[in-house]
Amino acid sequence: MSTIRLRNYQQQAVAATLNHFRHSNESALIVLPTGAGKSLVIAELARLARHRLLVLTHVQELVEQNHAKYTALGMQAGLFSTGLGKHQTDYAVTFASIQSLASQTERFTQPFSLVIIDECHRVSLDENSQYQQVLQHLRHYNPSLKLLGLTATPYRLGQGWIYRRDYRGFVRETDQAIFEHCIYELPLSHLIREGYLTPPVCQDAAVHHYDFSRLEHPDDSSQAAAVNQLLRKYPRVTQAICEEVMTLAQTRRGIMLFAASVEHAEEILGYLPGTEAGLITGKTESQLRADTIQAFKQQKLRYLVNVSVLTTGFDAPHVDLIAILRPTRSISLYQQMAGRGLRLYPGKQDCLIIDYAANGFNLFTPEVGSPKPAADTEPVQVFCPDCGFANTFWGRTDDQGQVTEHFGRRCQGLVEQATQTEQCRYRFRFKECPACQHENDIAARRCEHCNKTLIDPDDLLKRALSLKDARILRCAGVTCEVDAHKLTLIYHDEEGDTLKESFDFTRPGQRQRFNQDFGRRLSPTPRCFTHAQEVLLYAGHLRHPDFVIARRQKHYWRIEEKLFDYQGRYRKAYELH
Repeated sequence: MSTIRLRNYQQQAVAATLNHFRHSNESALIVLPTGAGKSLVIAELARLARHRLLVLTHVQELVEQNHAKYTALGMQAGLFSTGLGKHQTDYAVTFASIQSLASQTERFTQPFSLVIIDECHRVSLDENSQYQQVLQHLRHYNPSLKLLGLTATPYRLGQGWIYRRDYRGFVRETDQAIFEHCIYELPLSHLIREGYLTPPVCQDAAVHHYDFSRLEHPDDSSQAAAVNQLLRKYPRVTQAICEEVMTLAQTRRGIMLFAASVEHAEEILGYLPGTEAGLITGKTESQLRADTIQAFKQQKLRYLVNVSVLTTGFDAPHVDLIAILRPTRSISLYQQMAGRGLRLYPGKQDCLIIDYAANGFNLFTPEVGSPKPAADTEPVQVFCPDCGFANTFWGRTDDQGQVTEHFGRRCQGLVEQATQTEQCRYRFRFKECPACQHENDIAARRCEHCNKTLIDPDDLLKRALSLKDARILRCAGVTCEVDAHKLTLIYHDEEGDTLKESFDFTRPGQRQRFNQDFGRRLSPTPRCFTHAQEVLLYAGHLRHPDFVIARRQKHYWRIEEKLFDYQGRYRKAYELH
């Protein structure tokens, strides 16, 4: 029997897993970059397992790879994958494809102690999804089933972080998560610095590139027609990009190109040398797919074009040029594409990664775990006024690098309470309960303090639209005027119309109302104002409401409602119809 020689970080990941499950049955997550050797960590955990263990993943290549790493130790394990022609269930350790197992759950009736999911960022919260159905089935035979996930990218587009509590002492900004604890994480920069991965050279295309900014949902497969329609406007751009890639390829070994659609991929293939290029899509016949991948790995092909199928479970270490020609708002997908070129290979000095789709991601910046709210945002550090925790949110900075605005909702710090550790309750963005003034999440429907139903902002807007004496201003900005102790806020819409609201700072009630509406929401740090003149110093940092609702009085419009952090069916200022 052979032994595994683990790198130090792999040993740490294994130790963190053993320590966690000795004290808890709650689900756990390990985050290791692409190329860090997750399959070796899985093999060592399987070797140490005292009870039945199941390893799941979503692609045949990974099932086979993980199984091979384990059996190379002289250990025996079952394979359960229709694509591999194996349906073995009698081994203490089984490596299975989720698709194959989900269609034959009746064959798994013996209890497992631990389920390990490789590439676990693909697990959905949907209770009808394959992973959730399989886990539910397995828990029927062992209610105390332990769950461990491994991934390089612990977030899902549209959902955010896939875990809640981090071993470094904070919580992630997520309402629902697949995993409760992240027990170990290793940054990409550490592996590069230690020489375990190839340094990436990342470039945004300077001359030839696409403009996908009009696509609202670039990662939605149902948007293929819209993607193709847009790309047909850029035939010369695609040709120019391919010519540039071929020029750069003269000093490179293996080139992977990620296309936006099947039609786009076929167009790209047409511009590349026919005898040196291959194409793989989701519809490629299995034998042709295997032959093409093998030819590329053997370097009989120099170029490999693909559409959303070689982002995980694909290992070709000689790849040293990645061309990204597809849009995405998923940092997870971007990292998976870039990661295809970071494995070590003899004579390989670096991997050139060129983004021709202006996705705007940085492999080394802190991850936020939610989609970028706007193209000009970046990860920023925001300290909590209550507990002092340094949060990382999407935000904007000025020319000096100072944070001018951020999009965080709640502090992610953990604070010690009398009997347990809880998430800090401070909210940067909130919906105030009119009954008890408790600050709730902006998406809440009921007050978490008094359980009263919170007013739906869409109902407020709909009601105001039906009134002849009401006016709704779609607010695009706010300016200030001061006259002695009186502060006047002027709300502006997209077309230049305005509404005004005044606050007399000599009156405690009006001063308190201003601070609750604006001082409390001041970005990046809340402030309690005592003088009207003081507000002018921070005028550029005041967050304007998304909608202002006013009712006509005899000679003026009285502000009745201001809607901040609006989420609903009505268009906000400067949003596309």
